[in-house]
Amino acid sequence: MRRRGREEQGASAVEFALVLPLLLVVALALVQVGLLVRDRLLVEAAARAGARTAAVEADQAAIADAVARSAPDLDAGALTVAVSRAGAQGDPVSVTVGYTSAIRVPFIGWLITHGVGMESTATDRQEFG
Repeated sequence: MRRRGREEQGASAVEFALVLPLLLVVALALVQVGLLVRDRLLVEAAARAGARTAAVEADQAAIADAVARSAPDLDAGALTVAVSRAGAQGDPVSVTVGYTSAIRVPFIGWLITHGVGMESTATDRQEFG
């Protein structure tokens, strides 16, 4: 009986050694998904801030600055800002913010070599004529 218990202990150690890399990859992938969700929320907040600024100002640089200030944790070089205006006071103005989020978790970066693109659009009413 004693010998069989030792064999089972060895088998469970081998099984654990086989399953551990898979569990680590899944855990790291979950961390990366969490970072991507965070970036997505920041892009949405940046689009809202850009739309609010576009509603009160016509300056493209001020709108881009508002977008960058509202998402300080995002890489400003990877942000794109597009403004779409229609008409004058009371008409809608839309701001679209695009962002390519890099894969930051090292092992997942080996599996997925390119970033993940995301885009958000927010619309507000122009308050100036």
